[in-house]
Amino acid sequence: MTLEFEHKPAAHCETGVSANLLRFYGFDIPEPMIFGLSSGLFFSHMPFVKLAGMAVTSFRTFPGVLFSRVVRLLGFKMKTRRFLNEEKAMQKLDEILQTGTPAGCVVGMYYLPYMPPEYRFHFNGHNLCIVGKEQDNYIVSDPNAIEKVTISRKDLIRVRFAKGGTYPLFGQMYWITSVPDKLPDLAPLIRRAIRRNCWLMTSQPQWIPYFGVNGIFYLSKQIRKWEQKMGKRKAALNLAQVIRMLEEIGTGGAGFRYMYAAFLQQSAGITGIADLNVFSKRMTEIGDLWRDFAYKAARVFKQRQGEQYTYDELGNILLQIAELERAFFLELKGAV
Repeated sequence: MTLEFEHKPAAHCETGVSANLLRFYGFDIPEPMIFGLSSGLFFSHMPFVKLAGMAVTSFRTFPGVLFSRVVRLLGFKMKTRRFLNEEKAMQKLDEILQTGTPAGCVVGMYYLPYMPPEYRFHFNGHNLCIVGKEQDNYIVSDPNAIEKVTISRKDLIRVRFAKGGTYPLFGQMYWITSVPDKLPDLAPLIRRAIRRNCWLMTSQPQWIPYFGVNGIFYLSKQIRKWEQKMGKRKAALNLAQVIRMLEEIGTGGAGFRYMYAAFLQQSAGITGIADLNVFSKRMTEIGDLWRDFAYKAARVFKQRQGEQYTYDELGNILLQIAELERAFFLELKGAV
């Protein structure tokens, strides 16, 4: 049994799954619009949350939140389930598929058999969609893949209940239970989503330094001390962790900024707020700075002869980005 499900690759796994699921129900919404409507842009640097023993840095809101925000905002209804028992998790998935309903799953990337080895690491926040079952194999629409792929029941259990990584998984799955007759007027929803994203990035008090713009300032201060506090080897490993979160996990820090810029450009025509085109250009330039940070951080990590970038220089780039993002979101809030 395989559903008539159109698969399209995407820039990011959760927005890609969301776009493919909504298209299944007849609503073709661009990936940047889904990201923006879900107020998905964020930043966090959390030394109290570990991946491979090192602090987690994130450039978007937390896994699972994007889909739930956007479908509810658009008038859909959905359900999310987590499980302690693997067999019950698989039984529920089979039950949902039997009704002709595709189901999104949050899985660990490391044990996905179709994933190239260079992309396998213990990240337990990857989203994919199960769209069918043939004997003991499941049909998968994974936004990272060019075409639909298959995974065995045994391997699907393993990735749904992956251990290690940032946190253990509990077979999380989600699916749409009710569909509106038509989409609501997007203009007021866009304005609401933008204001929410501005609040998420700028509302944290100074004594919570880990999130939003505060988190970028915090990382700018901390990164300058890494070599002195950790030694060269551990500092380099922590820097590599930031680079990986920035450039490889999901669509990366710069990629998310580019996606939000595309959302603002699309929104200018829908809302009639022409200044959103200007904000789109500004966010693209901020994305370029994140890309520049990643390039120079990689040079520091590799320590190639003749390249003299330092942790202080990286801290300066982050400080510049933090100041630009703070001004950006405060001014964007006023514009909508």
